[in-house]
Amino acid sequence: MSQPTRAEWEARAKALKIEGRAFIQGEYLAAASGDTFDCISPVDGRLLAKVASCDAADAERAVQSARATFDSGVWSREAPATRKAVMIRFAALLEEHAEELALLETLDMGKPIGDSLNVDLPGAADSLRWSGEAIDKVYDEVAATAHDQLGLVTREPVGVVAAIVPWNFPLMMAAWKLGPALATGNSVILKPSERSPLTAIRIAQLAIDAGLPAGVLNVLPGYGHTVGKALALHMDVDTAVFTGSTKIAKQLMVYAGESNMKRVWLEAGGKSPNIVFEDAPDLQAAAEAAAAAIAFNQGEVCTAGSRLLVQKSIKAKFLPLVVEALKSWKAGHPLDPETNVGALVDGRQLEQVLGYIQAGQDEGAKILTGGKRVLEETGGTYVEPTLFDGVSNTMKIAREEIFGPVLSVIEFEDAEEAIRIANDTPYGLAAAVWTRDISKAHLTARALRAGSVWVNMYDGGDMTAPFGGFKQSGNGRDKSLHAFDKYTELKATWIKL
Repeated sequence: MSQPTRAEWEARAKALKIEGRAFIQGEYLAAASGDTFDCISPVDGRLLAKVASCDAADAERAVQSARATFDSGVWSREAPATRKAVMIRFAALLEEHAEELALLETLDMGKPIGDSLNVDLPGAADSLRWSGEAIDKVYDEVAATAHDQLGLVTREPVGVVAAIVPWNFPLMMAAWKLGPALATGNSVILKPSERSPLTAIRIAQLAIDAGLPAGVLNVLPGYGHTVGKALALHMDVDTAVFTGSTKIAKQLMVYAGESNMKRVWLEAGGKSPNIVFEDAPDLQAAAEAAAAAIAFNQGEVCTAGSRLLVQKSIKAKFLPLVVEALKSWKAGHPLDPETNVGALVDGRQLEQVLGYIQAGQDEGAKILTGGKRVLEETGGTYVEPTLFDGVSNTMKIAREEIFGPVLSVIEFEDAEEAIRIANDTPYGLAAAVWTRDISKAHLTARALRAGSVWVNMYDGGDMTAPFGGFKQSGNGRDKSLHAFDKYTELKATWIKL
């Protein structure tokens, strides 16, 4: 089946009707204040929609809706098999509306339409379907007791969940939260980033169309310091789940302590090392993976392989391969199906990335390729994928999360030094190791303080693999059955027979 051309995508974009209101108790509503904010496309600077700017009053409405619906049992006490059927229908509706949702995603945050359609949409649908399929296969426990006693260990939905998701994978990150949270019977209030709220708003209606009762899923667009803070401090929100920066993750933990000790589950920043040893089985494959690890999604990826650790003995041979591989990642119009690097999410992000590129030069690192803003005449926010050599792990570009296509090459002598450099960061989200030595692969992987480690590849795994970080990259896990832990409470029931 052929996919639309750029001209066809642009025609659809012009005809697209975009919903910008909040979604509470099964219907679209303006913010209680009537306030809106402009949703601007990073593709070309066009105004996409006036979006409801929700605040504490809207948070109160949504929490009341979610709580009443939860307490009614219309979803929370429904049979797992029934919830499963709804989740599968929800996933199917995402697939039926794939082109519309992909277009919204691309226009809203700038990623290539090919990625929106072929990566984000399938990933989101898969998360919803997988969680739905799993829920009637997760069993409770019977404790080992004396013959005249019965000990039950059961899971119950936690209640009202506030899910605060980022702007880089708006739909997929929402689905990673919604899949297990809804499947386990909770009511959810979804707060998308104000920088890319459109797909979250749209799927709220699709959830109703799939059979989700009104009030089970509410969507509140708006700013973190207004509606996000209100949800985090609300005394009737039982759990807050978050993907985003470490700074905000820490603040959410403070808010939990200041309110009702709500559970807080966090997936935060990263500065992931990609370690290439001299005995890597395929240097060309390693180079291509290193380029993709920093250029995919414009580098706006929490697991981006932003530190490329290369053994000194192969550096002269390996770096030209990386430079060449990175040249195949070129910024272009996101609605062109051939584009593999789109626009950064907005002007603020563009300035941040360009600021880091300048900082790298100021600290003495050398640009081997990229480093400039491009396509400025379009009105969009584009930057070339950039490779720095001569980087030490003390430099700003090696220590701070840039969230853009900026790769720092750091040289090492042996495995011990590679591990020391790799772990010398506040973060611990992901890492990769390239070697043909099975013992070195295992020992290095075990030594790396990261939630995901890939060997002879970058960014592997599927829904069966848990995703999350060590250290200041957060706690808890998305994906896999481990995700259900975040959205349930364990209850021990002891019965004297």
